[in-house]
Amino acid sequence: MRGSCCCWNRRTEQRFRLLAISTVKSLKIKLLLFCCVAFTLLAFSTSASSFVLWINNQTPPPPPPRFPDSGKGYSIVMNTWKRYDLLKQSIKHYSSCPRLESVHIVWSEPDPPSDILLKFLHHVVKSKSKDGRYVKLRFDINKEDSLNNRFKEIKDLETDAVFSIDDDVIFPCSTVEFAFDVWQSAPDTMVGFVPRVHWVDSLEGNDSKFIYGGWWSVWWTGTYSMVLSKAAFFHKKYFNIYTNEMPSSIREYVTKNRNCEDIAMSFLVANATGAPPIWVKV
Repeated sequence: MRGSCCCWNRRTEQRFRLLAISTVKSLKIKLLLFCCVAFTLLAFSTSASSFVLWINNQTPPPPPPRFPDSGKGYSIVMNTWKRYDLLKQSIKHYSSCPRLESVHIVWSEPDPPSDILLKFLHHVVKSKSKDGRYVKLRFDINKEDSLNNRFKEIKDLETDAVFSIDDDVIFPCSTVEFAFDVWQSAPDTMVGFVPRVHWVDSLEGNDSKFIYGGWWSVWWTGTYSMVLSKAAFFHKKYFNIYTNEMPSSIREYVTKNRNCEDIAMSFLVANATGAPPIWVKV
């Protein structure tokens, strides 16, 4: 009986000893975990404070680039030739565009515009002016009949932005205004609605001859290299370059063949900027 009691006491003592050891180990592990967590929080707090101080001590980033004042509008330069109904329709439509400031009609007919036409157009422009906005209407009379006339320098042009348009082309004002916003982000390039493409004529074996591709070439290849001035924004400075700096042989070709003035202007802008045009899809 005494032996069994001694055996039981030893077992109980061993159990208590193991329990004590286990408890101590558990406390050590918990203490170690607590120290790790505390150290991590302290390190994170220090790092966060340092990061905040680093951010605060940094030079603030430069402000985003400012585009030209969007409040300053654009001028329409419209080429026309004995299509008075189309001219009336176009002027009536575009006069209501919000940021349009003036309309310049390139007139190259042998006879000056009739009084009836002048009266009608001035009335239309005036009737479309709203909220204190008045669109100016000007006729730029030319003695010579040449497609180069559409790119002659206009002395009283008050806006940098020019929207060159043919009298038979009409886009919604919202679309024109969007294209104007695009042009303001890149005012040295051409921004237009009518894309074309050209590539080197490989059959000639040199880089001096190109092949011109129309809309279907643009559609088929998925690329374009120019936009035509029949519906495009560009800076007014290119009028002066076209008339006074571009090789006269190009203007002579345009006059003789009554064609390619739009290609000439597109190449002129690309040569001046070294940048591609921007096509606004509609």
